Amino acid sequence: MGKRVAVLGAGPMGLAVAYQLARDGHQPVVYEADDRVGGMTAAFDFSGLSIERYYHFHCISDHAFLKVLDELGLAEKMHWVPTKMGYWYQNQLQPWGNPIALLKFRGLSFIAKFRYGLHAFLSTKRDDWKPLDKVDAVRWIQRWVGPEAYEVLWRRLFDYKFYDYTSNLSAAWIWSRIRRIGRSRYSLFKEKLGYLEGGSETLLQGMHADIQKHSGELRLQTPVTKVIIENGAVRGVETAKGFENFDTVISTIPLPYIPKLIPDLPSTILTQFKSVKNIAVVCVIVKLRKPLTENFWLNTNDTEMDIPGIVEYSNLRPLENSIVYVPFYMPGEHPKFSEPDDVFLQKVRKYFKKINPNLKDEDFLDIRASRYRFAQPIGVPGYLETIPNAKLPIDGLWVADTSYYYPEDRGISESIDFGRKMARDAIR
Repeated sequence: MGKRVAVLGAGPMGLAVAYQLARDGHQPVVYEADDRVGGMTAAFDFSGLSIERYYHFHCISDHAFLKVLDELGLAEKMHWVPTKMGYWYQNQLQPWGNPIALLKFRGLSFIAKFRYGLHAFLSTKRDDWKPLDKVDAVRWIQRWVGPEAYEVLWRRLFDYKFYDYTSNLSAAWIWSRIRRIGRSRYSLFKEKLGYLEGGSETLLQGMHADIQKHSGELRLQTPVTKVIIENGAVRGVETAKGFENFDTVISTIPLPYIPKLIPDLPSTILTQFKSVKNIAVVCVIVKLRKPLTENFWLNTNDTEMDIPGIVEYSNLRPLENSIVYVPFYMPGEHPKFSEPDDVFLQKVRKYFKKINPNLKDEDFLDIRASRYRFAQPIGVPGYLETIPNAKLPIDGLWVADTSYYYPEDRGISESIDFGRKMARDAIR
């Protein structure tokens, strides 16, 4: 007889937990506060186009994601596309992302280019991240690439994502980002990324249906208000509808919510959860009549732009109109995060017209902003030592979020991989 398990959160990790439990013959009950599954991967109606609120792409190294697609019979909906990168610097749109582009890059000395390229190359070849775990990211990069390349190619990326936290980041976390993109190349000169027909919604609905097919249950717009603990063991969960008995609870919601949701945890664990810091995001999505650029990814270094880059998603996934994401990252406590949407929308219009002077007001078909308070855990040096094990010292209680697969960056594939493993371990 399978176990009945409460799963908190229906983002990719929560769905992966429930997916694995259901396929193993158990009965997961997934509780989700939103009116749809997906978390940061959830789609919305963008004036007739169903698309994610926050951009996602896939690399050839996303093995856990590709395995689920295969299990669901969706592998043929995955497409791999050569993509281009660019760099907006000194009011010029320059090619980026391969050795030729690096050599031709205007505004950087040859020695700076050589040091930058060597660092990127060696990072993609490296597998052991543990020696970098307690190393400061900025100092690590500066030591390798030198002050010139850091100033031109790295500093603003840090400043406009982490702000005051820039000086306290783990080199292991930064290295994992360099390696993931570097290993998505099918040659030294060509980058290849993937998109799923229908976007992430294809995967989400496939997993949703498979969970239900295997006797799992999803309860949308039903947030858990408290996890009940008695005598060192889980007893169940409370929602607006009352108490429900479970002897196993697996939470995948952001760690900052845990102290309020599970207040009866030991004080040392509550302190650890409260100490986790997160970057927030205001992500603007734009529908244009014509392309902004020919690049999928555009890094920016411009004193008039407070963003680290732009993602022109329609240069990866073919769409009727050009779709561009502009993420404004910042700590959630930063005053900018409370500014109204229109402030960000007007900035984006201004930035786009600067990058592409041919864009007119009438080329902006639609523009929206979405916000997510806990978008990116801040990976400080020695990060894994700052959070408890996913298996808490309470019988039947497991807690994790995207920060638990540090040093890997948050991603659908990483969430699926961790969620499936956690489901197996929780039952075992």
